[in-house]
Amino acid sequence: MRLATWNVNSLKARLSRVETWIASVQPDVLCLQETKMADAMFPEAAFAELGYESAHHGNGRWNGVAIISRVGLEDVRTGFHGEDPDEVAESRILSATCGGARIMCVYVPNGRVVGSEFYEAKLAWLRRLRVELDATCEAGARVAVCGDFNVAPGDLDVWDITKFDGATHVTGPERSALASVLGWGLRDVVREVIPDGPGPFSWWDYRGGAFHKGEGMRIDLALLSEPLARGVTGACVDREERKKGVSGEVPSDHAPVVVDIDA
Repeated sequence: MRLATWNVNSLKARLSRVETWIASVQPDVLCLQETKMADAMFPEAAFAELGYESAHHGNGRWNGVAIISRVGLEDVRTGFHGEDPDEVAESRILSATCGGARIMCVYVPNGRVVGSEFYEAKLAWLRRLRVELDATCEAGARVAVCGDFNVAPGDLDVWDITKFDGATHVTGPERSALASVLGWGLRDVVREVIPDGPGPFSWWDYRGGAFHKGEGMRIDLALLSEPLARGVTGACVDREERKKGVSGEVPSDHAPVVVDIDA
């Protein structure tokens, strides 16, 4: 299985890039975040033409997550198990069974400012993700939690940790909350495949030439349970997709993360 995750920062604006990338890279399962689409506007037919089934969870204004699969798409669930309508409206988590694996596509809240209500909501959301795993996935199952976590797991996952003093994405509580998710029985397989840093980064600010300066963060993660992780044969961040196209179209500020699994 080739598994990928990508925050596309508006699927409407970047559909042609996504279609071209899929045709080139041929993922078996692709998790998308920040589609910024309503379900009724999701281009299901475009993915079907490429040979993929798809499921989407979006409110049309912001956020939005999707799973695109050519190895089956069953038992689709939007939102957290048992959550209320207000939480569903956030459109941040979607899960489905693809190729015998339970895939969770997540878009963790940004947090904005340390100590703010948004920051506390981010920590609560990550705690809820751990509860979701406990409630819906059996120990030893084939599980992948992929997406934009808005947390850099370690200091090697930012271009210069000294530049992040007082900032979100790198604080102790955020990293502890992510560690709790990993503690369910997941492995950060990209870091295992590429142990040295800084990087590989998956996000670069549009401003100040950050991409060309190498000033990025690794916040897009593929977390795999042991039955999948032990079969990983390779992993990378497709940095080329972060570059402008030949016609000058603006890319997403995130690059796709790709994991190959022989399991």
